Amino acid sequence: MNNKLRNLVLILSLVAVTGILAILLNSTSDRLNVMVKEHNLHATGQISNAPPMVVFTTMALGSFRGILADVLWLRAASLQDSGNYFEMVQLAYWITELQPRFSGATAYLAWNMAYNISVTCSLPQDRWRWVMEGIRLIRDKAINYNPSDPVIYKELGWIFMHKMGNVLDDANKYYKNRLAVEVGEIIGDNPDWEKYIAAPKDEAAFKKLYPPKNPFWKTLETAGFANLGELYAKFVEAKGQVPESLTKQMAADKINIDIDYYLRRQWLMEEFRLDADLINQINKEYGKLEWRLPESQAIYWATKGLEMTVGHRDLSCERMITQALSNSFQAGRILWLDKVNYENIILVPNFNVVDSVEKAYQKAWEQNDHQSSFRSAKINFYKDAITLLYNYGDIKKAQEYYGKLRKEEPGAHRLSLDNFVMKEWSEDVRDASIKQATDQISGLIYQSCLYLALGDDDAATSHERMARFLYGTYMKTVEGIEGRVGLPPYAQMKKSIVEFCLKTFPPAVAAVLRDRLSQELEDQNKQLPEQKSSLLPDSKALLPLPAIK
Repeated sequence: MNNKLRNLVLILSLVAVTGILAILLNSTSDRLNVMVKEHNLHATGQISNAPPMVVFTTMALGSFRGILADVLWLRAASLQDSGNYFEMVQLAYWITELQPRFSGATAYLAWNMAYNISVTCSLPQDRWRWVMEGIRLIRDKAINYNPSDPVIYKELGWIFMHKMGNVLDDANKYYKNRLAVEVGEIIGDNPDWEKYIAAPKDEAAFKKLYPPKNPFWKTLETAGFANLGELYAKFVEAKGQVPESLTKQMAADKINIDIDYYLRRQWLMEEFRLDADLINQINKEYGKLEWRLPESQAIYWATKGLEMTVGHRDLSCERMITQALSNSFQAGRILWLDKVNYENIILVPNFNVVDSVEKAYQKAWEQNDHQSSFRSAKINFYKDAITLLYNYGDIKKAQEYYGKLRKEEPGAHRLSLDNFVMKEWSEDVRDASIKQATDQISGLIYQSCLYLALGDDDAATSHERMARFLYGTYMKTVEGIEGRVGLPPYAQMKKSIVEFCLKTFPPAVAAVLRDRLSQELEDQNKQLPEQKSSLLPDSKALLPLPAIK
């Protein structure tokens, strides 16, 4: 009897303890739910649109996922130390699927591939593969699991803007060119975004617009395609060519559907996760951007981050938009793209966005409690804008921005516009070594020759003007200073660069340059009789270059 009583008391005690623990657990859970809501946190189980493997690991492994992920982290570190990088890609995807809500881990893994591992490769094409693996890990995986986390959008945009768009990596031109060529396969050189957004967004939208009874479906079947998926696969395989069998059948059946833009819109989303609607919205807000360049994609992902974030505010995404916009202004238009040699790409300023850059800085400054960093960035932008606008001949716009700079910093800028620009130029070369000065001046002459051959006379003139001015500035700084070596005569420097260009440019480009610079070279040969050249003796073309005042 005592045993039965003892058992009963024990059971009642356990029930009571269990009840108390359940009450406490419920109270704690309620408090945690409130904290999640207040601080916009993510519970691990709140994953939508996840593949079956992620759902399985989330539900089946429970808390043991963290232990398994730790083991994979250790394995990844060991592989990196030993230089065995290829297995790390699969490990990175596994870690992301085991801890899909741990955006910081994914960001680190992507950054590690794009930055640390890529630079261990000597060939630019190998570096490109690692940079793209980092991008895909975030863009194609992590964003699906963290759609409202601004950190993941910022990290993706940073790889585009800093790794691809900057010049710190020796392979940066390869990255820019390769991205431009691959995106260009889809959208071409001058895309009509109004036609993209007019096309159905996806297959469901297409079928809604053209229901089963529409004659298009019979035409599609007659052309040899069972469904849109087969047509899309053939379109991508043909690098953006609508199959001839379909175009002929559509013409025969008098079907008037712009199938090309529908397929291109799907291809752009499938390959680069870029939505034409958001691209069009960004173009309208900031001006027409060059979507083959990495800065534009950085703006896209930062904008997407703000769109998806609770409250639509995030300092890091706002800062990225202003930075990438400023970079797009300075070098956001493709002048020359070599689809064979990925090392060759020439970029010039995109003046379409100059006013938008200023507005973006002003908006960010106002919305972020007048942070001094945004004001400083805006002032630096003013200086860059004034110089570039002046260089490219838009003196009126340069004067407008010089007025804004003076208003922003009252009393600090008393020089005339001409002298202000000269001062900005001279600061770049004032403390340069002879090698740095030679490289800078030679580079400007080289760019001037290329712009001239490609028909951009304004760019050619501005670079020639800068080269001459920097030459004179440097020669004045070394005059009378012991140990400072002067430069060769400017005409001699230019002649050697022109001859180099004529030998290295593609034949068609060299022929244009030869014609455009013929008379000028004749004049230089007269000035340098000891270096007479038989180059261009018969051509009459001459592009006068304005002297620096």
